[in-house]
Amino acid sequence: MSQSVDRALTLLGSLGDGPLSLEQAASSLGVHKSTALRLLRTLEEHGFVRRQPDRRYRVGGRVLSLADRALEDFDVRQVAAPYLAALNARCGYTVQLAVLHDGEVLYLDEVAGPWAARPSRIGRRAPVTGTAVGRVLLAGLPADGPCEETELAAVRLRGWAAESSEHREPVTCVAAPVAGSGGRTVAACALSAPASQVRPAELARMVPELLCTAEAISLAYGGSPTPRWCENRCGARPAGRASRTSGRASAVRRR
Repeated sequence: MSQSVDRALTLLGSLGDGPLSLEQAASSLGVHKSTALRLLRTLEEHGFVRRQPDRRYRVGGRVLSLADRALEDFDVRQVAAPYLAALNARCGYTVQLAVLHDGEVLYLDEVAGPWAARPSRIGRRAPVTGTAVGRVLLAGLPADGPCEETELAAVRLRGWAAESSEHREPVTCVAAPVAGSGGRTVAACALSAPASQVRPAELARMVPELLCTAEAISLAYGGSPTPRWCENRCGARPAGRASRTSGRASAVRRR
């Protein structure tokens, strides 16, 4: 591996956690300040790093542009976007969309609620254990026989999962699966809010809205969801059901 490339990528990873001074950048790489400065200036010329007025360095706009283009490759994000916005408008809580990627939760999209003081989770990763989103995604994998965790089996049966301040962030969250072809879970849709502001029971009351949205996204994505959708909330109407209803109505008129 090229040492310079390795150092540059390591430096970008460090900057992803927040701005760094030249001294901090050099320390994170274990190199002299002159070496760190050359790397920072090169990254700055290409737009991957920018220097703040306080002389600290932070991630530049080029990184954000590339990340956004990469996330657009996950087409479920494009399909889900209007439904996430509509759910946020109805309930006011933060709405998120996430997938399972390389054994971790990867957040693809987020529509922030009024209490969202922390940075957006778009593009960020989280462990699958200890999170409602992670449980939903794990429950969507093939069952691991009699050794499967009882909790995952319960999530699969119930159709949604919850958490309350179990991860590093003090949040309350409920999540539901988005289904693809054959009913396979392709993503998780979640509602979250700060645990200090919203009690778990209060957020749990929004589960019907969450399930409705997850079903609507599944239908729009071309999947085969379970019949939990609710057309009077999100307007989702499977073609099959609509045609059967029309058929019964026509039969009644003929009588």
